[in-house]
Amino acid sequence: MANRPDLMWLGRNTNHISTHPAVREAMLDSIRSEEYHIYAPPYGLQELRQLVVDELGLNDMSAIITDGAVSGLYHTCHTFLKPGDGLITTDPTWEWTVKFATSIGAMVKKLNIYGTEFDYRLNPVRLDAAIESNTRCIYLIDPNNPLGTSFTESEIRDICDIARVQKSYLIQDCTYRDFSHDHHLAAHYYPEGTITMWSFSKWLGVAGLRVGAIVANADLIERLSFAPPNILGSNIVAQRGAIEGLKHKSEWFPKVLATTRANQLMVFNQVDQISGITVPVYPSDGNFLILECSNAGETPESICRLMDERNIMVRQGSYHSKQFGNRFIKVSLSVPKEWVEKFCHCLPEVVKQARILKLEGAEFLG
Repeated sequence: MANRPDLMWLGRNTNHISTHPAVREAMLDSIRSEEYHIYAPPYGLQELRQLVVDELGLNDMSAIITDGAVSGLYHTCHTFLKPGDGLITTDPTWEWTVKFATSIGAMVKKLNIYGTEFDYRLNPVRLDAAIESNTRCIYLIDPNNPLGTSFTESEIRDICDIARVQKSYLIQDCTYRDFSHDHHLAAHYYPEGTITMWSFSKWLGVAGLRVGAIVANADLIERLSFAPPNILGSNIVAQRGAIEGLKHKSEWFPKVLATTRANQLMVFNQVDQISGITVPVYPSDGNFLILECSNAGETPESICRLMDERNIMVRQGSYHSKQFGNRFIKVSLSVPKEWVEKFCHCLPEVVKQARILKLEGAEFLG
C-alpha cells in the first residue's frame, strides 16, 4: 500500500490534512542544519517535554518523548507488568497492547463493550466486578479505537477510585483525545497511579515520523526512565516538527477537527440511505466511524476488498477484535473531503457486490 501514491487512506486513522507550514519549515531547518548528526536527548527535547505537559494541563507531572505512543505502551507494559500479573482492557481494544502484555507472561482479561446493551462503553461497575487480586494494570483507550466512545467525567472518577483501591496502574491511552467532544484526563483524579499516553500521529498528522509521549508523576517517570527501548532519543527532526505543531495548534487544528466532523456527517448521511448497514456510534469522539454490516449479508473483508479495487483503503473489524470483528468496518475521516465523497459514492454499489462476494479472511492487517 505504501507504494501506491494515489491510494486514499481511510483505514488507519492517519491524518491527511495538509501540515502547517511552520511544522514543515522546522523539520526542513533541522535537516538543512544537519542536526541529525547528533543523538536527541534520551527522554526528548526539553522544550517539547514542557510543551506536552502544558498542552495536557498536567504541569505537576513530567513527560518522556517516545517513538510514537506505541513505543510508550510497549515500554509501560514491560516496566509495570511481570509474569502472572493481570491487565484488564476492553473488547474491542487496540490489540498490540494486549500482545505486549502477554509477551511478558501477563494475563489479559477483555471486557465486552460491543453492543447497544453496553452503549459501546465500559461501565465502571462492570470494571469493578472484574478486578482480581492480580490486576496490576487497567488499560483504557479513551476515546476508544475503533468505537469512538469516551468516558464522562463521573465515569473517569469512578474508574480512578477503583484503580486506587486495587493499587493498580491506570494506563489511559489518549491518542484520539483531540477529536473528542468532551475528554477527561484520569491523571487529574488519580495522579499517583495514572500513566497517560499521547500521540502526535493523529492530531498533527505525522504518523510516519513516530512521535509520542508518556506523562506521569515523577516517581513513575523515574521508573520508566531506567531502561527505555530507545535510550538514544527519538527522531530529532520529528521532535522539531512536533514543537512547532504545538505552538501553532490553536490556529491549525480547528480546521482538521471541522473537516473530520463534516466528513463524519457525510458518511453518516450516506449510510442512512443504505439498507442493512448502520453507524452505531455517532458522533464519534475519534477521527473515524465504525459501520456495522453484520445484518446485511456481506462481510467486512468483502467491503475492504471491493473498496481497495476502487483505490480506497478501509479497515476490517478483525484488526481490533477476534470476537466482534466480523460485524463492522472502520472508516478514517481526517482526510480530504474529496476522498470521503468518493467513498460515499462507491459505498452503495460496494455493499451490493459484497453481499454476493462474502469474502472471508484477512485484509489489511498491518
